[in-house]
Amino acid sequence: MSQFFSIHAENPQARLIKQAADIIRKGGLVIYPTDSCYAIGCSLDNKSGVDRIRKIRQLDDKHHFTLACRDLSQLGNYARVDNQAFRLLKAATPGSYTFILLATKEVPRRVSHPKKLTIGLRVPDHPVALALLEELGEPLLSSSLLLPNEEFPMTDAWEIRDRLEHEVDLVIEGGYCGTDPTTVVDLSGDMPILIREGKGSLALFSF
Repeated sequence: MSQFFSIHAENPQARLIKQAADIIRKGGLVIYPTDSCYAIGCSLDNKSGVDRIRKIRQLDDKHHFTLACRDLSQLGNYARVDNQAFRLLKAATPGSYTFILLATKEVPRRVSHPKKLTIGLRVPDHPVALALLEELGEPLLSSSLLLPNEEFPMTDAWEIRDRLEHEVDLVIEGGYCGTDPTTVVDLSGDMPILIREGKGSLALFSF
């Protein structure tokens, strides 16, 4: 049965953030709030955690997982970023964007795209998510909490716990996050390509 933490959405309690990070370090699977919607995540080297996410969401090996990073410098350790991409990333982070970039060797092959060797990366603009990432000191391998056959992600943490309490190790309640997913932009090629329009504004891009 999963644990359940109510963490203040604007002033996260350090004690609970530390406990949450410890659960993740020990191989736990966590549901946490972001600036777009609730996400499900685990540490990057947690192979069984990745398998559990795939099972919960019924994902195939072509699904782009996202590395949620605490800041742009951490993001740069896991993706190849040229000058053009860096300017866009700097303007759009933190924020409700996911960027598809070529993965570095720091990213296990099992979680990058099997053919393109790309990975999704983002810096969420949410105090709880950022505090958790800061305490962890490493990215969270994540996916939006959109369950099979559902049109929208789940938004109520108590309902999430009731539905998934036997499938995850921790649910973090951090307020209402909404149902809009991130805007997804592919920066792995010569020109930015819009993959999905979501919560993040398109004003920064010339599509």
